[in-house]
Amino acid sequence: MAKFRIQPHGRLQEWVAEEKGYFKDEGLDYEFVRGARVGISGALVSATMQTTEEAPREVLEGAFESMEAGRACDVSAACHWAVGMAASAEHGRMWGHAYSVTPAGIYVAPESPLRAPDDLRGIEVGVGYHSGSHFSALQALEQILSRDDIKFRFIGLPLDRLRLMLERKVEAANLFGSQLYILEQQGFRKIVDTTFMIGFLIESGAALEDVEKYFRALQRAQRDIDVEPERYKHYFLRELPDEYHTRVDVRLMGPGERIVFEPYTREVFERTHRWMRSWKLFDEEQAGSAGYEVAVV
Repeated sequence: MAKFRIQPHGRLQEWVAEEKGYFKDEGLDYEFVRGARVGISGALVSATMQTTEEAPREVLEGAFESMEAGRACDVSAACHWAVGMAASAEHGRMWGHAYSVTPAGIYVAPESPLRAPDDLRGIEVGVGYHSGSHFSALQALEQILSRDDIKFRFIGLPLDRLRLMLERKVEAANLFGSQLYILEQQGFRKIVDTTFMIGFLIESGAALEDVEKYFRALQRAQRDIDVEPERYKHYFLRELPDEYHTRVDVRLMGPGERIVFEPYTREVFERTHRWMRSWKLFDEEQAGSAGYEVAVV
């Protein structure tokens, strides 16, 4: 039988479950997958673009497109907007027994004249296309600005936005996870909070028994993180390229993404889809039609 393939998501839980032997306790035969975005033991190692003196190019693909193309794993994570739409389009099924919440925010440089949320009127905010940073920024900013005043620049992966912010190549960007903590430690200021929900996508061929083992292990890991987060923050370095290790002090970081072992309900699923349709975020070829009972495990 093939190993259960896990794709890390820049958080602590999988690494804690591995350290404590929780996956093995559950009898899960697993591996961390490697790919263009991950390196040894699944760690995230590089951005997608090199720095230039010019404005960053736009990248019109993101989390949804990676799920649409098929991820080489049995379980992966992305914002609940993208996961829900991917599941509706039957690119996998959404796990309905847990979700996570990640701190996130739109940041500006310490010397930036932008001070208040309203100052983002007409300012391009760097986000990842069809990804959590895109949808969470839109959801937060629509409470502050008119639709015509919300502007985005679609910039690759989180590490791309981090690099371009540190090099002052973009005025503002939406970041989460370890990249958020790096910016804060370099003096960058949050001017809009964009904390958002993350969902889990289960590959169609994954054995549900293994998926249940995976989540039981993560639940034990989450409890450990809640009790003593300082013991495990060093795992953030496994998710970052070496060049950032000297620019961040893990002791000053928060625990990041937190998994909530509560149902992802039909009401949330349907409300989220209505919101995406109201903004026409997906064209008809991408948008799925499968309802909650089909799309969600």
